[in-house]
Amino acid sequence: MRIRWLWLWLWLWLLLGTLLLSACDDQKPPADGFAGLGNQASTFARVVPGKVFSFPRDHGPHDGFRIEWWYVTANLKDDQGRTFGVQWTLFRNALKANTQVQGWSNQTIWMGHAAVTSASRHYAAERYARGGVEQAGVNASPFKAWIDDWTFDSRSGLENPLANMQLQARGQNFSYRLQLTTSQPLVLQGEQGFSQKSEQGQASYYYSQPFFQAKGTVEIDGKTYQVAGPAWLDREWSSQPLTANQTGWDWFSMHLDSGEQLMLYRMRQKNGEPYLTGTWISADGQTQVLKGPEIQLTPLTSSDVAGHALPTRWGVKIPEKHLDITTTALNPNAWMNLRIPYWEGPVQLSGSHSGTGYLEMTGY
Repeated sequence: MRIRWLWLWLWLWLLLGTLLLSACDDQKPPADGFAGLGNQASTFARVVPGKVFSFPRDHGPHDGFRIEWWYVTANLKDDQGRTFGVQWTLFRNALKANTQVQGWSNQTIWMGHAAVTSASRHYAAERYARGGVEQAGVNASPFKAWIDDWTFDSRSGLENPLANMQLQARGQNFSYRLQLTTSQPLVLQGEQGFSQKSEQGQASYYYSQPFFQAKGTVEIDGKTYQVAGPAWLDREWSSQPLTANQTGWDWFSMHLDSGEQLMLYRMRQKNGEPYLTGTWISADGQTQVLKGPEIQLTPLTSSDVAGHALPTRWGVKIPEKHLDITTTALNPNAWMNLRIPYWEGPVQLSGSHSGTGYLEMTGY
């Protein structure tokens, strides 16, 4: 659901990519900058309904599409009951729609984000790389995603590469190393993987693995914790921008203690009501698309974070599912103070259902 700041990120990378590629590409940089970024989208592949997903192929990059990401969050506890959150993200941005090649003529830019959150600490780091020189990338089979020494790679067979994964990253004052395992099926979000973002038709291809169980170590300020808990992988790719009217979004992933999972997002607009949708995921992986009228998502309490008023406590109601919960940020100060800043951190669930989850907020 990470769309408004992807616009900003793409603008940043267009500028950086122009500098990186100018030494090895005779083509002149776009004259119209940010506006040209939108115009060029017509040369990239479109997201349309009816895609048939194929795994493990779709775990890898998708040439022709403009933006793509591999996004992992984990809600963790140690044996003393202390709670932590972990984020690992790899973004791919294609500057051109052509098939990518090895070497310095490659037209791909990669960006990585990693973070660790506790009740009293939040640390985040970022990495940048260009494609074609093995500094960053994704292999579909055997599966491996990496940027520098940050890795998310398979330790299982080729038929089900996500069954057993290793995840690691480090930054100033933090590091983590986790094993993620699951025997549950992948989940196609939206209408069989076609995830609509607006009434005007903006969309992505979107699938998840919300059933990971993670265990391993988290290090914060030189102290190491043995941790375990649920984890969630999101995979999306698209070429289409936001509508001009959309200003940001609020995205939730929730692990309910009943064994069910819930994904919700709210796309905020300058004018008119937000675009709201989600997916209810049963304990055996069956899905039900949730439409806007079926969801009540209400900001309850705001926190002043890095000069921004951010809703860090929310009310969530889905009457059909008898769900009436409050989500509360583990650490309201989970501000990703990176080149593209946003808020992302673990939340705790209370009310009709208990559990844990993650919240991302952009555009505030």
